[in-house]
Parts: sequence; structure tokens; C-alpha cells
Amino acid sequence: MRIRNLTKLLLGAVLALGLSIDDVKAEYPEKPITLVLPVGAGGSHDRNARVFTSVIPTYLGNAIIVKLMPGASGQVGTANVAKSKPDGYTLLFTHNYFDQLQKHVKKLPYNTDKDFITVGKLNSGNFSVIVHGNSPYKTWGQLVAFAKKNPGKLKFAHSGNWGATHAPALQLFTEAGIAKSIVMVPYKGGGPSMRGFLAREADFTMQFKSTILGQKGKVRVLISAGTKTAFKGVPTFKDLGYTSDIGLMHRVIMAPRKIPADRLAKLRGALLKVQKDKTYKKLIKAIGEITDYVDGVAYEKQRPAQSAAYKDMIKGLMKK
Repeated sequence: MRIRNLTKLLLGAVLALGLSIDDVKAEYPEKPITLVLPVGAGGSHDRNARVFTSVIPTYLGNAIIVKLMPGASGQVGTANVAKSKPDGYTLLFTHNYFDQLQKHVKKLPYNTDKDFITVGKLNSGNFSVIVHGNSPYKTWGQLVAFAKKNPGKLKFAHSGNWGATHAPALQLFTEAGIAKSIVMVPYKGGGPSMRGFLAREADFTMQFKSTILGQKGKVRVLISAGTKTAFKGVPTFKDLGYTSDIGLMHRVIMAPRKIPADRLAKLRGALLKVQKDKTYKKLIKAIGEITDYVDGVAYEKQRPAQSAAYKDMIKGLMKK
């Protein structure tokens, strides 16, 4: 009788807290998690997501399902996560340009600072400028010279307005003196912009090493971002006198900011364990990417500085 009464008492307490019996018994995550990518298929986010989600179930206890939701320069997918229930079952795989730059040039249907918290920065990547393999431009200097003499003749394929390749391209073109000479052609992500470029809808584009490696013979690399060149014999932006940190993209996993603390901690812990996984390291290297993971707590501290830097950069671009 005492046991029965105690059971009833505990059940009443659970119901009073608004919880179900399953909430008490289940350990997060009890079902697959959805990872929303606000970009199209075939880009670097897509490839990196496929790699880490294939390994993380071992450390998380359940699967992460990749869901592509491109549109409106990342706003469609981002808004979907911002409006989702903050229960840890819907995450966002975004980047620094969508997270901290777009708010300075667009009116967004969400507030990235208030609506999202970082699970972790998976890694980062530097862009390279490429032309078609049979392009007449053998060097970046030749392309710049042609653009200056022939305004409106060259088309550049990018991942969407103020997205991962649009913003750094504008900065590079402005410093090179050809910003007003290039026709900008937007796509819904890096993958679609690459497909458009290969279909010769554009004369040149920016892509990551992992994408370029799969196009041997079809493309020629003219210039690369980063302090060290991604391709032998190819100069970096810095080598040619441009700002050295143009084109650095952070691939960041985020959750709705109101996610329960214990669930956020579990996600962060699993993602950290993935970084030490031998299979993960092998797969990341195989697609031409790097491992420079930053935990969520540390990355949160970087976001305000990024925002300030982008705000200043945009003001500078608008003046020129």
C-alpha cells in the first residue's frame, strides 16, 4: 500500500511539472536529430556534414539527419531552426557570414545573437579563385587587367548575396579595383554556384579545396586565401598585396538558444569526441578539409568581434 501511494505521489509530481512519463525515462537524444543546412547540395557544408554525422552517433547515442533548406541567401533554413522547438532535435549548420555579417546588410526574420547558441565550430576553410581549364587567363593579374578594360564582360558565380563567397569576393574585387566591372551571378549555395560555373554560366568563381580537387583538368586556380597557398605554385591574396584574411569561412553548428543546458552539454561533448576519432580524421583529410575545432563556449566569445569587424568592412566597401 505504501509503495502504491508513493508511486501515485511521484506520478502526480511529474504531471504537475508538465512532464510525461517518457520525458522522465528517456535519455536525450531518444530519436534522430535534424541538422538543417541553409545551403544547396554539393557544397563544402554538405560534404563536411556528411562526414561528421556519419561518425557522431557513436558518441551521441543516436543519428543526426542532414536536411538541406536553401533559399533567400540562407534565410529559409536559418528561420526554420529559429522557429523550431528548442529541444535539441533541430540544429543549424551555418557559417560566420550568415551568422554575423548578414544582419548588417539585410533585415532578417530572426536575430542570430538572441536566437542561436554555438554547439561548436567544426572547422574552417579558405577559398580559391578558379577559372575554366581552357580559360585565357593564366594568372589573377591577367583576369584583373581584362576586367578593368572590359567592364561587364566577366561573370562571377557566388553562393548568394552576402553569403560565403559573395562577401569575400566583393572585398577582393574592391581591393583589386574591379568591383564595378564584374557581373555577380547568385546561386543557392556553394554547390549550385559550382554547377553553374561548370555549365559555363559564369567565367570564374570561388571554391574550397575539397570542391576543386574533384575537378582536375576542368579548372585552373589563380589565387588562394590563407597564409599558405592551398595549391602548389599558386599565390595567396597576401602574396599579391591583398588583405590576408579574406575568404576564411567558419563552419559552425548551432542550436536554438533556449535549448536545455544538459542537452547542449551532451551535444558539445559528443562533437568534441568526434575530433579525436580516427575515422573522422581520415575522412576529413580525404575530402581536402582540415580539423581546427573550436568549442562552443570559446566560439561564443568570438562572435561579437566578428560582428564588429564585418560592420567596419561593409562600411569600407560602401565608401569605395
